[in-house]
Amino acid sequence: MKLDLLAIAPHPDDVELTCGGTMIKMAQAGYQTGVLDLTKGETGTRGTPETRLREAGRAGKILGVKVRRNLGLPDARLRVCDEQKMAIAEVIREFQPHVVILPYWEGRHPDHYTSATLGFEACFIAGLKNYYGLSGEPFRPFKILYAAAYATVTPTVAVDITKQYEQRRRAIRAYASQFRPPKNQPRSKVVLPLDELEERMSTTAQYSGRLIGVKYAEGFIVKEVMRVDDVVKMPVRSV
Repeated sequence: MKLDLLAIAPHPDDVELTCGGTMIKMAQAGYQTGVLDLTKGETGTRGTPETRLREAGRAGKILGVKVRRNLGLPDARLRVCDEQKMAIAEVIREFQPHVVILPYWEGRHPDHYTSATLGFEACFIAGLKNYYGLSGEPFRPFKILYAAAYATVTPTVAVDITKQYEQRRRAIRAYASQFRPPKNQPRSKVVLPLDELEERMSTTAQYSGRLIGVKYAEGFIVKEVMRVDDVVKMPVRSV
């Protein structure tokens, strides 16, 4: 199966939080979409790897993705090395996505910014015909977007997800072990950003929405200049 859009993220639930509305919108538009989770989130304070895999399966159905795969790379131990790059590149060659979404290249969690570099380099080497050890035909995605939800940066591209917002919220809430833990669960001595993460993602969606004049949006960063053929029909008001 060839994919139009593949989102790559370090942990189950990262895609839902950072670009879930966009994934839903593209699936609704008829595109073939997929998710590649790099780890099972096994070092997380809440839930188990098995639980999170089941939750990811349910969330994937809500997102409408055609395929969701977990590479099983070591959580909190992602590093830019040949072994991990090649594992991602194999998936790139298999599904040949036209567009890839990666985490932003700066962030609080080392796995997030490492995934950005890993993903970019995997996309590049996937196109090298004679890269030793890779199977399949060489392929390189056309466009890479970086999800800006966790970052304190102004997006260069924003997708209106107002109509997809509630469905995105259901996909996030599919991770009950992370966002609806049992009330009798012992309180961690470590401050968990999860306790307010869903609310923060909603606030971020509102902020991105205001930037383009809609209620909710998801922001992305692109490194290259975007082409515009008709300046008269450009959206988003200047004044």
